[in-house]
Amino acid sequence: MRPKVNYYTKGNIECIDYIMDKGFNFNLGNVIKYVTRAGLKDDKLKDLEKARDYLNFEIEKIKEE
Repeated sequence: MRPKVNYYTKGNIECIDYIMDKGFNFNLGNVIKYVTRAGLKDDKLKDLEKARDYLNFEIEKIKEE
């Protein structure tokens, strides 16, 4: 069992459990991770920008397919 990390938990479920349950890929998993921890670990704006970057990576991947 993993130790619970406060900045990755909002509500009753840890974001890694949600990501794994939904089967998100690397990019989308990171979007969820950075949105979940926004403002709880690092700078909120920095976390949201990281989430945006990973979402843009996923969008570009889909466009290339």
